[in-house]
This record gives sequence, C-alpha cells and structure tokens, in this order.
Amino acid sequence: MEWLIRAMESSDIKQVRQVAKQSWHHTYEGIIPEHIQDQFLQSVYHDKMMERRIEQSLLLAAEAADGTMAGFVNLSPVQEDGKAELTSIYIDPAYQKNGIGTALLKEGMKQSGGLKELYVHAEKENQIGMSFYKAKGFEWVSECEEEFEGHLLQTVKMVLRI
Repeated sequence: MEWLIRAMESSDIKQVRQVAKQSWHHTYEGIIPEHIQDQFLQSVYHDKMMERRIEQSLLLAAEAADGTMAGFVNLSPVQEDGKAELTSIYIDPAYQKNGIGTALLKEGMKQSGGLKELYVHAEKENQIGMSFYKAKGFEWVSECEEEFEGHLLQTVKMVLRI
C-alpha cells in the first residue's frame, strides 16, 4: 500500500474529521458510549479548532494513492526542555495495520526538532492504542481516573524517550 505523508491543509479538515470519527467509533466501541464520542469529536474537530491546530502545532496527514485520507498525527510544539505531546494519531480502520501509524509517528518526531521526550495519554482499555504505543517503545508513567464528557475513564500517561 502506498501513501504520502504531508502537512495537513485547511482543505483536509472534512476528511480528517471523518477519519477521527471512524477511528474513534472503531477504537472506543464498548469503552465510551457513542453519543459521548460524538460530543467530544464535535468539540475538538470543528473548523475553527482545526485551523488553530494547523497554525499552532504539527499536523501531518497520510494520503492514500487515490487521494483518500488514510490517517493523521498531531504533535504539540516541543518545549524548551525537549518535551512534546502526541495529542492524536488516528488511522482509518480500513487502512490500519499497514504501517501508516508508524510512518506518521516517525515523521512527526523527525519534524519536531529538539524532541527528547514524547508523551501520550491513552484510555487504559484502548487495546489498539496501548498495543501501538508499547510496540513503539512508550513506557508507562502514571495512571489516573478522569471524567470525560460525563463518563469516567482510566487514563494512562506514557512517554517515549528519544
């Protein structure tokens, strides 16, 4: 399978929103009620928020050979101490297990100059995400219970030391 990793553009927002929705529904089925997923997705993937993310963080898209959005990654800017956060990495379920997530993560880290530690927060029951992060070398830092749109989650904080 061939794909192109490139900077996300405003014209990609609609497709990114669709990838996020499909990925969330696939990943969090039975973990987070679908109506709560949809509320969250509407709040963080609306046009203004996405424009702000394009301007203020690193957002890369993986585009399949036919022009379809296969996935995306979003990293916060690297702080002076070399720390950054992997705020999202989502792959359309139809494209998962093809190396796209790995390629997006590697390119995101490559483009984040001065990166020493990359943090991620993940729901403990998110087996897809937890398996991916562990396979990439992320290590457990802490765990806490947090309220998410009225639903309790077990959030795990992990770090990848570069």
